[in-house]
Amino acid sequence: MIRTLMAPLLLASMPVQAQDADWTTFNGNLMAQKYSPVTSFTPETIGDLEQAWEIHTGDVSDGSGELPQTVWSATPIYANETLYLGTPFYRILALDPATGDQLWSYDPETVLKTLTQPALKNRGVAYWESAAEGECEKRVYIGTMDAHLHAVDADTGELCEEFADSGVLNVNQWNDVNDKFPFSLLQPPTVVGDTLLVGWAGNDWAYSVAPPGNLLAIDARTGALKWDLSFIPEEMISRTGTANIWTSMAADAERGIVYVPVSSPSPNYWGGARTEPIPLATSVTAVDIETGELVWSQQLVRHDIWDYDTPSAATLVDIEKDEEIIPALVQSTKQGFLFVLNRETGEPVYPIEDRPVPASDAVGEEAAETQPFSTALIPTNNPEMLPEVSGIADLLSAGQCSEDVARYRYDGIFTPPSEQGTFLWPGTAGANNWGGGAVDPETDIYYINSSRIVQVIQLIPREIYEDVATGSGAEIGYYAQEDAPYGIQLTNWVNWANLPCWAPPYGTFSAYDLRTGERLYEVPFGMTQQWGFYGPQSWGSPTLGGPVVTAGGVIFIGASMDARVRALDASTGTEIWSDLVEAPSVAIPAVYTHEGRDYVVFVAGGNPILKPQVGDQVVAYTLAD
Repeated sequence: MIRTLMAPLLLASMPVQAQDADWTTFNGNLMAQKYSPVTSFTPETIGDLEQAWEIHTGDVSDGSGELPQTVWSATPIYANETLYLGTPFYRILALDPATGDQLWSYDPETVLKTLTQPALKNRGVAYWESAAEGECEKRVYIGTMDAHLHAVDADTGELCEEFADSGVLNVNQWNDVNDKFPFSLLQPPTVVGDTLLVGWAGNDWAYSVAPPGNLLAIDARTGALKWDLSFIPEEMISRTGTANIWTSMAADAERGIVYVPVSSPSPNYWGGARTEPIPLATSVTAVDIETGELVWSQQLVRHDIWDYDTPSAATLVDIEKDEEIIPALVQSTKQGFLFVLNRETGEPVYPIEDRPVPASDAVGEEAAETQPFSTALIPTNNPEMLPEVSGIADLLSAGQCSEDVARYRYDGIFTPPSEQGTFLWPGTAGANNWGGGAVDPETDIYYINSSRIVQVIQLIPREIYEDVATGSGAEIGYYAQEDAPYGIQLTNWVNWANLPCWAPPYGTFSAYDLRTGERLYEVPFGMTQQWGFYGPQSWGSPTLGGPVVTAGGVIFIGASMDARVRALDASTGTEIWSDLVEAPSVAIPAVYTHEGRDYVVFVAGGNPILKPQVGDQVVAYTLAD
């Protein structure tokens, strides 16, 4: 097979015609490829992209009234010739894919309180259908922050009485150990056959001992529990918790395996009470879907004391390499590493190197002596050194930024948190986060957006913490880590004017050839925005959300601080189209074909990690006739 970046150009010379294209899962398909076979969107045709329709759901809050702020990162689902959406008020909307007209809506009438999160959050819905016909043989599922999973008829929006308790499953019935908070269901289940694979989100950084992370396999028809898998050794459950699955999962339905991105254990930034190995924590772990048995696991951070939890579904792809076809997966990480593994065996496709890392000076802490580094594919940030100090920020702060470099500890990416204060690089939102990457399965080219944010984390002794701790915001501020000897303070590394002390770019977009490991390009992506002013394009923007790649050689992505949705030329990463929406589009877009016409649809909901701008806009685009 000839492998070349000219493929998108060759496609452009082909007749433009719609192909059948559904978007039935959070990541497009079960392999989490975020790939659409649509060929009509090309670098040559994208100038004809125009708005097809937009709606406003009304389910939005800026936090200034009675309701908490909303954070909306729901991927639209196109299935059953319908577009399905979940909202931050946990409603389901069924829309006409061509017009945006509402076909039906479902309201779970749930409590709208921040039980585990700083905001009302939703990442969408899941879709299931059986081989039979009739009522509730096609279903849409949505979870709520108070741990209830609702199943409704995909045609009517009525509850499916056969499922659990008249259509509603109380997932919190299995939260019976260290139950400090409910199992918030913010990420839709992963549907494989007749099984719903359900993870949960909790109250981060608040407790030392918390519910132990587990994966639940639920019967899609009845709501019965098939199996339950914990990721913490039983003998350690009384001293720790979490190591849960809060993000999306990928599955190989043919092999019957789900690939589970497991998070870090509690407390997140001090591990003195959990120094024994927890092999499945901060890992990508393969699990047999039928039995719940472990197939293999690759730990990505040992004794995680940085909250570098595995943030996204692995991307599954069959790589043509060295005249072999390798069933592979790519797992992006908050550290900026790209681990490429054989998804049958867990063996590295590209080498993983163990390297010595710094020791901790915190009371009772025993940091791991080595950590796994995956550098054959160039990481999306430099794991060895901080970015240079920003000359502008340093000048305006009379040298504060330079003084900070001498004040805080940094000895590479795995420098432990300290009482002195440690640079957290990348920051807790990661170089790569829950959006993950996209892959073109025809070319084996992998695409990913990445943030470059430096934070400072400081361990505060318990006797001092209670006197100094105030509030917390969007992953900054004070957090208790109750019953640990330390609380923490987490801040962005900025000067008095809130300008980053580190030099740009603040966000990038990259492409990798998975057949060779070569990075094909890295370009700044997006634009920063503050006080109404925009930074230059060369600075890029921190991002949340992920890309979609199409067979026509176009990338669609929101994700940036400046509230624009964009199309990029997949061969270069160059921006070739954009439109302004009402808030940062921190949701993965969906590409689908409906009645012979191709669409891309974005949700513009916002996230305060980027900026305090919220929205309830859904907007679809198509090519002009």
